[in-house]
Amino acid sequence: MPEADPRQVLDALIRDRREDYASLSRLIGRNAAYVHQFIKRGVPKKLDEEDRRTLARYFGIDEALLGGPAAERIAPKAGTLVSVPQLRVEASAGPGSMVDLEEQTGRIGFDARWLRELAGTTAALSLIRVIGDSMVPTLSEGDDILVNRGDGADRLRDGIYVLRVDDTLMVKRIALNPAGGGITIRSDNDSYPVWTDCDPAAVAVIGRVIWAGRRLS
Repeated sequence: MPEADPRQVLDALIRDRREDYASLSRLIGRNAAYVHQFIKRGVPKKLDEEDRRTLARYFGIDEALLGGPAAERIAPKAGTLVSVPQLRVEASAGPGSMVDLEEQTGRIGFDARWLRELAGTTAALSLIRVIGDSMVPTLSEGDDILVNRGDGADRLRDGIYVLRVDDTLMVKRIALNPAGGGITIRSDNDSYPVWTDCDPAAVAVIGRVIWAGRRLS
């Protein structure tokens, strides 16, 4: 798997956390246009070591994601929160949810250290709501699921994923066929059909479901 481009990683972090280029430039003691020029114009070609370390600590990510040595890791401080966006979309665990827009409706804070251990990076996470009963008992209608959009088709493996088929979002369990290269898409509720030997290229994998939360009645 190719290494992530530090500029893309930083830009995604800025969008997801609702930061801005100028404020981050000031954080590292640079002029207001510095981060914007780095991301959009490629100047400088790479971040200065101290700037990189400061930004990695601020976002609670591996310094390697911003171009640092692969073995060097920055651990977020205990108690640091990462704000994950909630999107106005639903992943169907039933007949299928049509998607017209993906509007942010709020944000929920998660402990940065816990989130990093769970997802590896916090740059491509979002929360969406489950509808339907096809994933019962694992997931129920109304559950909020944490989706890692950075863990998708290029790292596909057995697990639960959010998929897009045409204009429909689904949350389903995927199993890979190690021999033929096809995938099986199934529901955890045995009342629903199983789709076997599907072509992975025909399915848009949005991301892997890594956590779920639900309201107790």
